[in-house]
Amino acid sequence: MEGKASQKVFTVHGHDEAAKHAVARFIERLGLEAIILDEQSGGLQAIIDKFEEQAENIVFAIILLTPDDVGAAKAEQNELQPRARQNVILELGYFIGKLDRNQICLLYKRGVELPSDILGLSYVLMDDHDGWQLKLAREMKRAKLPIDANKLL
Repeated sequence: MEGKASQKVFTVHGHDEAAKHAVARFIERLGLEAIILDEQSGGLQAIIDKFEEQAENIVFAIILLTPDDVGAAKAEQNELQPRARQNVILELGYFIGKLDRNQICLLYKRGVELPSDILGLSYVLMDDHDGWQLKLAREMKRAKLPIDANKLL
């Protein structure tokens, strides 16, 4: 479709299926295309190849930080913290290199360890009352996506 800008929004996720589906349906309700790697065909492609192919031409990335794993600094092994899966952090790094900071939003659940040393990125708490949807829509609008807040009603 020549002349039409991409409206693909990539969602990076861990094992929280309910959160992943809630974000995907939210994106679709806004009239945008939700790209979730495990919902895309890829045949026998290596995961990294499939990831790079699907990440092409996206306009926004939502990094879903859910407490799927635990970890700690070696010196604090007995103080494990809930954290996102390692693939989520790796893919976050990929998008930091690929997109402008205003095209990335970290959507996190309470209690999850947040990555350090990444200034300038937006963080939105994924609360239990769907208040995150309006906040995320604002971040997407700030990134110049065609967001109609009326579609959230």
